Amino acid sequence: MGTISTLNDIKKGVNLNIDGQPYSVTDANFVRMQQRQPVMQTKLKNLVDGKVLEKTFKPGDKVEYADLQRGKANYMYKDDENAYFMNNETYEQFDLPLDQLGNKINYLKEGTDCDVLYFEDQPVNVDIPIKVKLKVTQAPPGIKGDSSSNVTKQITLETGAVINAPLFINQGDEIIVNTEKEEYIERAK
Repeated sequence: MGTISTLNDIKKGVNLNIDGQPYSVTDANFVRMQQRQPVMQTKLKNLVDGKVLEKTFKPGDKVEYADLQRGKANYMYKDDENAYFMNNETYEQFDLPLDQLGNKINYLKEGTDCDVLYFEDQPVNVDIPIKVKLKVTQAPPGIKGDSSSNVTKQITLETGAVINAPLFINQGDEIIVNTEKEEYIERAK
């Protein structure tokens, strides 16, 4: 892609290629102090591992735009090290390391469609739906009289994830889970 050569082009939301890794600018502040060159102080989020990098750009610094594309893929399965997906358009299969996906993998069941981020034509990250419907496989019984406040219990979902849910949720129920907050939302209808 192109190269950024002026500080004005570095702004929030721009994707940059820094040391061969894709980063998104999450914060950019133009700073001009007396008797000094103006600089652009930035916070950059690595789109592969999610780590945040603080970097200052000076006039004359050259940085490339990141070559990013988005696509759809279907989650197939996981093993001890990787999660496997299939591109919905080309039907090509690819895998991503489980540690790269983090807790997202706890809410993926076979057949779930995901958004895939491609960097230089290689899949680097997956965004899963914010709300997913999952079946409860284990839930201890709720105890009568425990309803004086917002009491919850730990339940296990079909993917193996363990979350807190209200006492009235039972084994076999289907529930909606917020994958960003990793919490119960409601019973599935």
